[in-house]
Amino acid sequence: MQVKGGYAGSILRVNLSDRTYRKEFLDERILPLFLGGRGIAARIYYDEIPPHVKPFDEENKLIFMTGPLTGTIVPASTKFQCATKSPETGIYLCSNAGGNFGPILKFAGYDGLVIEGKSKDPVYLFINNDKVEFKDASSLWGKSTEEVRKNLEDLYPEAGIMCVGPAAEKKVVFSCIKVDGRTFGRGGAGAVMASKNLKAIVVKGDGKINYANLTELKKKIKPKEIRKACQSLADYGRPIYTEAINELGCYPVRNFQTAVFDEVDKVTARFMKEHFFIKNQACYRCPVACLKVCEVKEGDLAGRTVAPEYETIWALGAQCGVSDFNTILCANILCNDYGMDTMSTGNIIGFAMEIFEKGIIGREETGGLELRFGSTKALIDIIKLIGERKYIGEILARGFLGIAKAIPASKRFMMQVKGMPFAAYDPRGFYGMGLTYGTSSRGACHNVGGWSIRAELLSGEYDRFALKGKGKLIKTLQDTRGYIDCLGICTVVRRALGFTDRPDASILNLVTGLDFTDKLMEIGERVYNLERLILVREGITREDDMLPERIMTEAIPDGPAKGHVLTKDMYEVELNEYYEVRGWNKNGIPTEEKLKALSL
Repeated sequence: MQVKGGYAGSILRVNLSDRTYRKEFLDERILPLFLGGRGIAARIYYDEIPPHVKPFDEENKLIFMTGPLTGTIVPASTKFQCATKSPETGIYLCSNAGGNFGPILKFAGYDGLVIEGKSKDPVYLFINNDKVEFKDASSLWGKSTEEVRKNLEDLYPEAGIMCVGPAAEKKVVFSCIKVDGRTFGRGGAGAVMASKNLKAIVVKGDGKINYANLTELKKKIKPKEIRKACQSLADYGRPIYTEAINELGCYPVRNFQTAVFDEVDKVTARFMKEHFFIKNQACYRCPVACLKVCEVKEGDLAGRTVAPEYETIWALGAQCGVSDFNTILCANILCNDYGMDTMSTGNIIGFAMEIFEKGIIGREETGGLELRFGSTKALIDIIKLIGERKYIGEILARGFLGIAKAIPASKRFMMQVKGMPFAAYDPRGFYGMGLTYGTSSRGACHNVGGWSIRAELLSGEYDRFALKGKGKLIKTLQDTRGYIDCLGICTVVRRALGFTDRPDASILNLVTGLDFTDKLMEIGERVYNLERLILVREGITREDDMLPERIMTEAIPDGPAKGHVLTKDMYEVELNEYYEVRGWNKNGIPTEEKLKALSL
């Protein structure tokens, strides 16, 4: 098969140690197997990052990979992927981000970018088509992500910009990479980037993307219909889920101690839009514009703006017992400035509030801070302590795995799998989500692990408290997300474009000239199995797929899901079925037969 469009055909490899770079041709033979994005990034990781390499070792790499649809005329073709060894979990990490960087990297002539080695001094990279410059970043070191972005935007208008903040420089293990206002959020890729003395990457490109059949492709793309299909997200953004999840009794409150937020009316999407909303914001070529930019109304950050996501509003809100939306916006901005993942930050703060109230830590550890649920002051102050690694913030900055070593008595209160904190859904309220958290390739993740919300809670097609059938469901969701993360499009529009668990590959075929008909789900399955092979060689076993103690021993105390718990025995019914439908053995290792069937 000959590629006619979609791909740039090459990967840029940059070595920070000796300040060299080279352009490598993309091996077209792997495209039918791994497609692009997450798939090819995982393949490079498998080939180049052995299990003995630690996250902050010079030998660790940052692998950025676009998909065949990234930067094309296909709506919301904004996404690209990052793979590296995570300092938060100590294992393989895959992450995706929007913004303009991915498309512009493609315009510069590259499908991917691999960062190797470590610079002796702080630098940032300027990629301008075929040329790469290593620029002095000493004046940017220590600055917030917002300050860095504005500085570089002035120097390089209309460029794509990735950067890290002060938290990454201090190796906060859940620090992120900001990308044109979007984020490689989970897992601490920002800390890896800063450990290499790399503060930012800037890219400009003036090339064009080829298409196999542009005329027919234009006929297939209907932005107005896509916006209509995503109307609720266009109107309110992803925070629209807050009210529904709370009404179903699955909205975690105060570190998952309960699952109904009594003050939910102060944090809903409608409340946000009525009181704080100022404008819509869209990513590259997106007709939906699901980002809802809000303005802080009072306090030290009055006038600053941010577009809060559903997960962020929960993590910095109900998870910490906080309902003041103005404070949640301020906390969101502080996390962005420091360059810290809002989900892990909020989750760990909620955990810290609980162990403070239970007397496991006290004011001596917090520097006098009353770290109690519902305290807006505590929320803001503890973010600063984490970002600056002071007092208890020094320990919290290590993530759940590091905290468990420092404060062993606190482990039972940690809502995490493989070191990755939970998302904003209580799995005791719908059991498939427990399997999602347990078997996600990057630790407890609602995206990579398989977003079961629509199937279990919103569709009416599944009994959310059933155990059997959930293994097959979660596998299907994971494989679907697996191939979508290879494409280079946002999941918001993917259903409207035909990219479901029964995919229509016609748009992809028209872009590339390759025939992916009836092949996408198998590609997703192949990617997920490759990631499991990586995890197995990094030491992950069945025991690492288990859920935390609270989920397995404590029933939800109130609300529509009152009395429900997902015990170890119940969970293992799901897990055994999942391993079976995956073609893995009882220890969660892919069988020889499965690997052969997937050409692995």
